[in-house]
Amino acid sequence: MQTYLVGGAVRDALLGLPVRERDWVVVGARPEQLARAGYRLVGRDFPVFLHPTTHEEYALARTERKTGPGYRGFETYYSPDVTLAEDLRRRDLTINAMARDADGALIDPYGGARDLEARLLRHVSAAFAEDPVRILRVARFAARFAPRGFRVAPETLALMRAMVQGGEAAALVPERVWQETAKALGEPAPEAFVAVLRDAGALAVVFPELERLYGVPQPPRWHPEIDTGVHVELVLAAAARLSPSPRVRFAALTHDLGKGTTPPAQWPKHVGHEERGARLIGALAERLRVPNDFRELAVLVARHHGLSHRALELRASTVLELLEHCDALRRPERFLEFLLACEADMRGRTGFADHSYPQGDFLRAALAAAQATQLGAAERAALDGAAIGARLREARLAALQALKAGPAT
Repeated sequence: MQTYLVGGAVRDALLGLPVRERDWVVVGARPEQLARAGYRLVGRDFPVFLHPTTHEEYALARTERKTGPGYRGFETYYSPDVTLAEDLRRRDLTINAMARDADGALIDPYGGARDLEARLLRHVSAAFAEDPVRILRVARFAARFAPRGFRVAPETLALMRAMVQGGEAAALVPERVWQETAKALGEPAPEAFVAVLRDAGALAVVFPELERLYGVPQPPRWHPEIDTGVHVELVLAAAARLSPSPRVRFAALTHDLGKGTTPPAQWPKHVGHEERGARLIGALAERLRVPNDFRELAVLVARHHGLSHRALELRASTVLELLEHCDALRRPERFLEFLLACEADMRGRTGFADHSYPQGDFLRAALAAAQATQLGAAERAALDGAAIGARLREARLAALQALKAGPAT
Protein backbone atom coordinates (compact mmCIF):
# COMPACT_ATOMS: atom_id res chain seq x y z
CA MET A 1 0.00 0.00 0.00
CA GLN A 2 1.40 3.38 -1.09
CA THR A 3 -0.03 6.82 -0.33
CA TYR A 4 0.37 9.94 -2.49
CA LEU A 5 -0.54 13.58 -1.98
CA VAL A 6 -2.51 14.65 -5.07
CA GLY A 7 -4.39 17.44 -6.78
CA GLY A 8 -4.80 20.99 -5.54
CA ALA A 9 -2.33 20.71 -2.66
CA VAL A 10 0.46 19.85 -5.10
CA ARG A 11 -0.60 22.52 -7.58
CA ASP A 12 -0.93 25.32 -5.05
CA ALA A 13 2.39 24.52 -3.39
CA LEU A 14 4.14 24.78 -6.77
CA LEU A 15 2.43 28.14 -7.33
CA GLY A 16 3.56 29.36 -3.92
CA LEU A 17 -0.03 29.58 -2.67
CA PRO A 18 -1.32 28.51 0.74
CA VAL A 19 -2.53 24.90 0.73
CA ARG A 20 -6.17 24.90 1.86
CA GLU A 21 -6.71 21.17 2.07
CA ARG A 22 -4.86 18.00 1.28
CA ASP A 23 -6.24 14.98 -0.59
CA TRP A 24 -4.56 11.60 -0.88
CA VAL A 25 -4.69 8.62 -3.21
CA VAL A 26 -3.98 5.14 -1.92
CA VAL A 27 -2.54 2.63 -4.40
CA GLY A 28 -2.38 -1.11 -3.81
CA ALA A 29 -5.01 -1.33 -1.08
CA ARG A 30 -8.47 -2.70 -0.50
CA PRO A 31 -11.26 -0.96 1.45
CA GLU A 32 -11.10 -3.41 4.33
CA GLN A 33 -7.41 -2.61 4.91
CA LEU A 34 -8.17 1.07 5.53
CA ALA A 35 -11.19 0.22 7.65
CA ARG A 36 -9.05 -2.02 9.87
CA ALA A 37 -6.54 0.82 10.24
CA GLY A 38 -9.25 3.09 11.66
CA TYR A 39 -10.15 5.08 8.54
CA ARG A 40 -13.84 6.01 8.27
CA LEU A 41 -15.66 5.32 5.00
CA VAL A 42 -17.53 8.36 3.63
CA GLY A 43 -17.65 7.84 -0.15
CA ARG A 44 -20.95 6.76 -1.69
CA ASP A 45 -19.96 6.01 -5.29
CA PHE A 46 -16.43 4.80 -4.60
CA PRO A 47 -14.28 4.23 -1.50
CA VAL A 48 -13.21 7.51 0.12
CA PHE A 49 -12.03 7.43 3.71
CA LEU A 50 -11.27 9.99 6.40
CA HIS A 51 -7.98 9.66 8.22
CA PRO A 52 -8.61 8.76 11.89
CA THR A 53 -6.47 11.68 13.15
CA THR A 54 -6.20 14.37 10.47
CA HIS A 55 -9.66 13.72 8.93
CA GLU A 56 -8.14 14.34 5.49
CA GLU A 57 -9.62 12.42 2.56
CA TYR A 58 -7.94 9.23 1.33
CA ALA A 59 -9.40 7.72 -1.87
CA LEU A 60 -8.52 4.37 -3.35
CA ALA A 61 -6.96 4.65 -6.80
CA ARG A 62 -9.67 4.22 -9.40
CA THR A 63 -10.62 4.49 -13.04
CA GLU A 64 -13.95 5.41 -14.61
CA ARG A 65 -15.88 4.31 -17.67
CA LYS A 66 -18.60 6.36 -19.35
CA THR A 67 -21.94 4.53 -19.34
CA GLY A 68 -24.50 7.28 -20.00
CA PRO A 69 -25.03 11.01 -20.53
CA GLY A 70 -24.26 13.63 -17.95
CA TYR A 71 -21.96 13.59 -14.97
CA ARG A 72 -23.75 10.67 -13.27
CA GLY A 73 -23.26 8.29 -16.18
CA PHE A 74 -20.08 6.58 -14.97
CA GLU A 75 -19.01 3.18 -13.78
CA THR A 76 -16.14 3.30 -11.29
CA TYR A 77 -13.49 0.61 -10.99
CA TYR A 78 -11.16 0.41 -8.00
CA SER A 79 -8.71 -2.34 -7.25
CA PRO A 80 -5.18 -2.77 -5.86
CA ASP A 81 -3.95 -3.13 -9.45
CA VAL A 82 -5.01 0.42 -10.49
CA THR A 83 -1.85 2.50 -10.84
CA LEU A 84 -1.28 6.08 -9.79
CA ALA A 85 -0.86 7.16 -13.44
CA GLU A 86 -4.22 5.58 -14.30
CA ASP A 87 -5.88 7.40 -11.42
CA LEU A 88 -4.34 10.74 -12.39
CA ARG A 89 -5.33 10.28 -16.01
CA ARG A 90 -9.04 10.52 -15.16
CA ARG A 91 -8.60 14.02 -13.67
CA ASP A 92 -9.72 17.17 -15.43
CA LEU A 93 -6.66 19.39 -15.91
CA THR A 94 -2.94 18.62 -16.06
CA ILE A 95 -2.27 21.09 -13.24
CA ASN A 96 -4.58 18.97 -11.05
CA ALA A 97 -3.04 15.65 -12.13
CA MET A 98 0.24 15.79 -10.21
CA ALA A 99 1.24 13.92 -7.07
CA ARG A 100 3.99 13.70 -4.47
CA ASP A 101 5.19 10.47 -2.95
CA ALA A 102 6.10 9.83 0.68
CA ASP A 103 9.56 11.33 0.11
CA GLY A 104 8.14 14.48 -1.48
CA ALA A 105 9.22 13.63 -5.03
CA LEU A 106 6.98 15.14 -7.73
CA ILE A 107 5.15 12.67 -9.97
CA ASP A 108 3.90 14.44 -13.10
CA PRO A 109 3.02 12.04 -15.92
CA TYR A 110 0.91 14.53 -17.90
CA GLY A 111 2.97 17.73 -17.86
CA GLY A 112 1.16 19.66 -15.14
CA ALA A 113 4.29 21.50 -13.96
CA ARG A 114 5.02 22.55 -17.53
CA ASP A 115 1.50 23.92 -17.92
CA LEU A 116 1.81 25.77 -14.62
CA GLU A 117 4.87 27.52 -16.02
CA ALA A 118 3.07 28.26 -19.29
CA ARG A 119 -0.07 29.40 -17.40
CA LEU A 120 -2.30 26.98 -19.30
CA LEU A 121 -5.49 25.19 -18.27
CA ARG A 122 -5.18 22.04 -20.37
CA HIS A 123 -7.20 18.81 -20.22
CA VAL A 124 -5.38 15.60 -19.30
CA SER A 125 -6.92 13.24 -21.84
CA ALA A 126 -9.88 12.68 -24.12
CA ALA A 127 -11.75 11.35 -21.07
CA PHE A 128 -12.31 15.00 -20.15
CA ALA A 129 -15.20 15.05 -22.64
CA GLU A 130 -17.10 12.42 -20.70
CA ASP A 131 -18.06 14.73 -17.82
CA PRO A 132 -19.91 18.01 -18.60
CA VAL A 133 -19.22 19.38 -15.11
CA ARG A 134 -15.65 19.85 -16.30
CA ILE A 135 -16.81 22.66 -18.57
CA LEU A 136 -17.91 24.52 -15.46
CA ARG A 137 -14.78 23.55 -13.54
CA VAL A 138 -12.45 24.88 -16.20
CA ALA A 139 -14.37 28.17 -16.20
CA ARG A 140 -14.11 28.25 -12.39
CA PHE A 141 -10.37 27.65 -12.48
CA ALA A 142 -10.13 30.48 -15.00
CA ALA A 143 -11.89 32.69 -12.45
CA ARG A 144 -9.34 31.66 -9.84
CA PHE A 145 -6.18 31.91 -11.88
CA ALA A 146 -6.87 34.57 -14.54
CA PRO A 147 -5.18 37.25 -12.40
CA ARG A 148 -2.03 35.09 -12.55
CA GLY A 149 -2.12 35.05 -16.33
CA PHE A 150 -3.73 31.64 -16.87
CA ARG A 151 -5.80 30.97 -19.97
CA VAL A 152 -7.62 27.95 -21.35
CA ALA A 153 -5.50 25.97 -23.82
CA PRO A 154 -6.91 26.25 -27.36
CA GLU A 155 -7.33 22.49 -27.70
CA THR A 156 -9.21 22.33 -24.39
CA LEU A 157 -11.51 25.16 -25.42
CA ALA A 158 -12.16 23.37 -28.71
CA LEU A 159 -13.03 20.19 -26.80
CA MET A 160 -15.39 22.11 -24.53
CA ARG A 161 -17.15 23.57 -27.58
CA ALA A 162 -17.52 20.09 -29.06
CA MET A 163 -19.02 18.87 -25.79
CA VAL A 164 -21.58 21.69 -25.82
CA GLN A 165 -22.46 21.00 -29.44
CA GLY A 166 -22.84 17.32 -28.59
CA GLY A 167 -25.42 18.10 -25.92
CA GLU A 168 -23.32 17.35 -22.85
CA ALA A 169 -23.87 20.79 -21.30
CA ALA A 170 -27.62 20.28 -21.59
CA ALA A 171 -27.27 17.23 -19.33
CA LEU A 172 -25.97 19.32 -16.41
CA VAL A 173 -28.28 19.19 -13.42
CA PRO A 174 -29.25 22.54 -11.83
CA GLU A 175 -27.62 21.78 -8.48
CA ARG A 176 -24.20 21.27 -10.06
CA VAL A 177 -24.51 24.39 -12.20
CA TRP A 178 -25.25 26.46 -9.12
CA GLN A 179 -22.59 24.72 -7.02
CA GLU A 180 -19.85 25.58 -9.51
CA THR A 181 -21.26 29.08 -10.10
CA ALA A 182 -21.31 29.85 -6.38
CA LYS A 183 -17.69 28.75 -6.08
CA ALA A 184 -16.71 30.83 -9.12
CA LEU A 185 -18.39 33.90 -7.61
CA GLY A 186 -15.99 33.60 -4.69
CA GLU A 187 -12.88 33.57 -6.89
CA PRO A 188 -10.69 36.63 -7.60
CA ALA A 189 -11.92 37.13 -11.20
CA PRO A 190 -15.50 35.79 -11.45
CA GLU A 191 -15.99 37.60 -14.75
CA ALA A 192 -13.56 35.07 -16.30
CA PHE A 193 -16.06 32.32 -15.42
CA VAL A 194 -18.67 34.04 -17.58
CA ALA A 195 -16.22 34.76 -20.41
CA VAL A 196 -14.95 31.17 -20.63
CA LEU A 197 -18.46 29.71 -20.58
CA ARG A 198 -19.39 32.05 -23.39
CA ASP A 199 -16.27 31.18 -25.40
CA ALA A 200 -17.20 27.52 -25.05
CA GLY A 201 -20.81 28.11 -26.10
CA ALA A 202 -22.03 26.92 -22.71
CA LEU A 203 -23.38 30.23 -21.41
CA ALA A 204 -26.34 30.00 -23.79
CA VAL A 205 -27.18 26.58 -22.33
CA VAL A 206 -26.76 27.12 -18.60
CA PHE A 207 -27.40 30.90 -18.40
CA PRO A 208 -29.46 31.89 -21.48
CA GLU A 209 -30.56 35.06 -19.65
CA LEU A 210 -26.93 36.24 -19.62
CA GLU A 211 -26.17 35.15 -23.17
CA ARG A 212 -29.05 37.29 -24.45
CA LEU A 213 -27.35 40.44 -23.13
CA TYR A 214 -24.45 40.28 -25.59
CA GLY A 215 -24.96 42.49 -28.61
CA VAL A 216 -27.74 44.47 -26.90
CA PRO A 217 -26.78 48.19 -27.05
CA GLN A 218 -27.12 50.78 -24.31
CA PRO A 219 -26.99 54.60 -24.56
CA PRO A 220 -23.33 55.54 -25.15
CA ARG A 221 -23.71 58.61 -22.94
CA TRP A 222 -24.10 56.40 -19.87
CA HIS A 223 -22.42 53.25 -21.20
CA PRO A 224 -19.31 53.91 -23.29
CA GLU A 225 -18.87 50.13 -23.56
CA ILE A 226 -22.33 50.03 -25.27
CA ASP A 227 -22.73 46.20 -25.24
CA THR A 228 -24.81 45.08 -22.24
CA GLY A 229 -22.98 41.76 -21.99
CA VAL A 230 -19.63 43.53 -21.82
CA HIS A 231 -21.11 45.86 -19.20
CA VAL A 232 -22.17 42.94 -17.01
CA GLU A 233 -18.66 41.46 -17.13
CA LEU A 234 -17.24 44.85 -16.10
CA VAL A 235 -19.79 45.15 -13.28
CA LEU A 236 -18.94 41.68 -12.00
CA ALA A 237 -15.23 42.57 -12.02
CA ALA A 238 -16.00 45.79 -10.14
CA ALA A 239 -18.08 43.89 -7.57
CA ALA A 240 -15.15 41.52 -7.00
CA ARG A 241 -12.94 44.51 -6.23
CA LEU A 242 -15.50 46.02 -3.86
CA SER A 243 -16.64 42.99 -1.90
CA PRO A 244 -15.74 39.35 -1.24
CA SER A 245 -19.44 38.51 -0.85
CA PRO A 246 -20.74 36.04 -3.46
CA ARG A 247 -24.21 37.53 -2.89
CA VAL A 248 -23.04 40.98 -3.96
CA ARG A 249 -21.33 39.48 -6.98
CA PHE A 250 -24.39 37.47 -8.00
CA ALA A 251 -26.54 40.60 -7.74
CA ALA A 252 -24.01 42.44 -9.91
CA LEU A 253 -24.06 39.62 -12.44
CA THR A 254 -27.85 39.59 -12.79
CA HIS A 255 -28.80 43.25 -12.24
CA ASP A 256 -29.50 44.00 -15.94
CA LEU A 257 -31.11 40.76 -17.12
CA GLY A 258 -34.21 42.69 -18.17
CA LYS A 259 -32.28 44.46 -20.93
CA GLY A 260 -32.07 41.14 -22.76
CA THR A 261 -35.84 41.23 -23.29
CA THR A 262 -36.13 44.82 -24.52
CA PRO A 263 -37.70 44.87 -28.02
CA PRO A 264 -34.96 45.86 -30.52
CA ALA A 265 -37.15 48.69 -31.80
CA GLN A 266 -36.64 50.40 -28.42
CA TRP A 267 -32.84 50.10 -28.34
CA PRO A 268 -30.68 51.61 -26.96
CA LYS A 269 -33.28 52.58 -24.32
CA HIS A 270 -34.53 49.96 -21.88
CA VAL A 271 -37.71 51.28 -20.31
CA GLY A 272 -39.03 48.95 -17.62
CA HIS A 273 -36.02 46.64 -17.66
CA GLU A 274 -35.81 46.73 -13.87
CA GLU A 275 -39.06 44.87 -13.22
CA ARG A 276 -38.51 42.52 -16.14
CA GLY A 277 -35.09 41.72 -14.70
CA ALA A 278 -36.55 41.00 -11.27
CA ARG A 279 -38.92 38.44 -12.82
CA LEU A 280 -36.09 36.82 -14.77
CA ILE A 281 -34.01 36.53 -11.60
CA GLY A 282 -36.90 34.78 -9.90
CA ALA A 283 -37.18 32.26 -12.74
CA LEU A 284 -33.41 31.70 -12.85
CA ALA A 285 -33.28 31.20 -9.09
CA GLU A 286 -36.10 28.68 -9.27
CA ARG A 287 -34.44 26.76 -12.09
CA LEU A 288 -31.00 26.55 -10.47
CA ARG A 289 -32.14 26.24 -6.84
CA VAL A 290 -30.41 29.50 -5.93
CA PRO A 291 -30.51 30.19 -2.16
CA ASN A 292 -33.05 32.75 -1.01
CA ASP A 293 -30.51 35.24 0.31
CA PHE A 294 -28.85 35.42 -3.11
CA ARG A 295 -32.17 35.74 -4.91
CA GLU A 296 -33.59 38.40 -2.58
CA LEU A 297 -30.57 40.68 -2.84
CA ALA A 298 -30.37 40.26 -6.62
CA VAL A 299 -34.05 41.17 -7.02
CA LEU A 300 -33.62 44.31 -4.91
CA VAL A 301 -30.64 45.42 -6.99
CA ALA A 302 -32.43 44.71 -10.27
CA ARG A 303 -35.48 46.71 -9.19
CA HIS A 304 -33.85 49.64 -7.42
CA HIS A 305 -30.34 50.24 -8.79
CA GLY A 306 -31.67 53.16 -10.83
CA LEU A 307 -32.98 54.86 -7.68
CA SER A 308 -29.65 54.31 -5.97
CA HIS A 309 -27.86 56.03 -8.85
CA ARG A 310 -30.24 59.02 -8.56
CA ALA A 311 -30.11 59.16 -4.76
CA LEU A 312 -28.71 62.68 -4.59
CA GLU A 313 -31.61 64.00 -6.69
CA LEU A 314 -34.42 62.18 -4.90
CA ARG A 315 -36.94 63.76 -2.55
CA ALA A 316 -36.60 62.72 1.08
CA SER A 317 -39.90 60.85 0.80
CA THR A 318 -38.54 58.76 -2.11
CA VAL A 319 -35.37 58.00 -0.16
CA LEU A 320 -37.52 56.77 2.74
CA GLU A 321 -39.57 54.63 0.35
CA LEU A 322 -36.35 53.10 -0.99
CA LEU A 323 -35.26 52.22 2.55
CA GLU A 324 -38.70 50.70 3.20
CA HIS A 325 -38.81 48.71 -0.04
CA CYS A 326 -35.36 47.29 0.76
CA ASP A 327 -36.42 46.56 4.37
CA ALA A 328 -33.23 48.41 5.27
CA LEU A 329 -34.15 49.20 8.87
CA ARG A 330 -34.70 45.56 9.75
CA ARG A 331 -32.00 44.19 7.46
CA PRO A 332 -29.30 46.87 7.33
CA GLU A 333 -26.52 44.44 6.39
CA ARG A 334 -28.39 43.44 3.23
CA PHE A 335 -28.96 47.10 2.35
CA LEU A 336 -25.23 47.76 2.62
CA GLU A 337 -24.65 44.86 0.22
CA PHE A 338 -27.29 46.38 -2.06
CA LEU A 339 -25.29 49.61 -2.16
CA LEU A 340 -22.08 47.77 -3.01
CA ALA A 341 -23.75 46.05 -5.95
CA CYS A 342 -25.13 49.39 -7.14
CA GLU A 343 -21.69 50.96 -6.86
CA ALA A 344 -20.30 48.07 -8.92
CA ASP A 345 -22.92 48.85 -11.58
CA MET A 346 -21.71 52.44 -11.78
CA ARG A 347 -18.03 51.45 -11.86
CA GLY A 348 -18.63 48.68 -14.41
CA ARG A 349 -18.49 51.03 -17.38
CA THR A 350 -15.59 51.84 -19.63
CA GLY A 351 -13.60 54.64 -17.98
CA PHE A 352 -15.57 54.57 -14.70
CA ALA A 353 -13.62 51.95 -12.75
CA ASP A 354 -12.08 54.46 -10.33
CA HIS A 355 -14.99 56.89 -10.03
CA SER A 356 -16.39 57.68 -6.62
CA TYR A 357 -19.98 56.83 -5.70
CA PRO A 358 -21.30 59.60 -3.42
CA GLN A 359 -24.80 58.16 -3.79
CA GLY A 360 -23.71 55.21 -1.68
CA ASP A 361 -22.30 57.47 1.02
CA PHE A 362 -25.52 59.47 1.07
CA LEU A 363 -27.74 56.39 1.32
CA ARG A 364 -25.61 54.94 4.11
CA ALA A 365 -26.01 58.24 5.96
CA ALA A 366 -29.76 58.12 5.25
CA LEU A 367 -29.98 54.66 6.77
CA ALA A 368 -28.05 55.81 9.84
CA ALA A 369 -30.34 58.83 10.24
CA ALA A 370 -33.46 56.70 10.00
CA GLN A 371 -32.05 54.16 12.45
CA ALA A 372 -31.21 56.91 14.95
CA THR A 373 -34.76 58.31 14.86
CA GLN A 374 -36.80 57.04 17.79
CA LEU A 375 -39.90 58.14 19.68
CA GLY A 376 -39.69 58.99 23.33
CA ALA A 377 -41.45 56.87 25.93
CA ALA A 378 -44.03 59.58 26.66
CA GLU A 379 -44.87 60.06 23.00
CA ARG A 380 -45.26 56.30 22.52
CA ALA A 381 -47.53 56.03 25.54
CA ALA A 382 -49.86 58.63 24.09
CA LEU A 383 -50.34 56.76 20.81
CA ASP A 384 -51.80 53.42 19.74
CA GLY A 385 -49.95 50.86 17.54
CA ALA A 386 -50.87 52.22 14.11
CA ALA A 387 -50.34 55.81 15.20
CA ILE A 388 -46.90 54.95 16.59
CA GLY A 389 -45.85 53.63 13.18
CA ALA A 390 -47.20 56.69 11.38
CA ARG A 391 -45.56 59.10 13.81
CA LEU A 392 -42.24 57.28 13.59
CA ARG A 393 -42.37 57.46 9.82
CA GLU A 394 -42.99 61.20 10.00
CA ALA A 395 -39.99 61.60 12.28
CA ARG A 396 -37.79 59.58 9.94
CA LEU A 397 -38.93 61.65 6.99
CA ALA A 398 -38.03 64.83 8.89
CA ALA A 399 -34.60 63.39 9.67
CA LEU A 400 -34.03 62.63 5.99
CA GLN A 401 -35.19 66.11 4.98
CA ALA A 402 -32.66 67.56 7.42
CA LEU A 403 -29.96 65.30 5.99
CA LYS A 404 -30.68 66.50 2.45
CA ALA A 405 -30.70 70.12 3.59
CA GLY A 406 -27.22 69.71 5.02
CA PRO A 407 -25.77 71.28 8.18
CA ALA A 408 -27.31 74.53 9.34
CA THR A 409 -25.26 77.64 8.57
